Amino acid sequence: MDSIELQKQKKEVFELLKKFITEVLGEDIVDELEITEYSTFTKDLEMDSIEIVALAEKVKNYYNDDMDFNGWVATLDMDQLINLRIIDIINFIIDATNKDK
Repeated sequence: MDSIELQKQKKEVFELLKKFITEVLGEDIVDELEITEYSTFTKDLEMDSIEIVALAEKVKNYYNDDMDFNGWVATLDMDQLINLRIIDIINFIIDATNKDK
């Protein structure tokens, strides 16, 4: 995959995750946040564990069986979970959806 296609995919996945984050947190809260690819879920977005689980469910439901999102999250240690950034999920999704291509 060339870098232009990769950047396009990253942008599309970022916008999708941003939409899911807005659905989970609410538009009024998201309007006050600066959401970037490098935002952390717990520190920057101040998401609690229930909100992160809700986001994970949205990702899982959207991609169906195309990836083992829960399995990937289960491999992360506590430090990685606390510092999880949007870009980490973007990269996982892109890797998982392109593995058969």
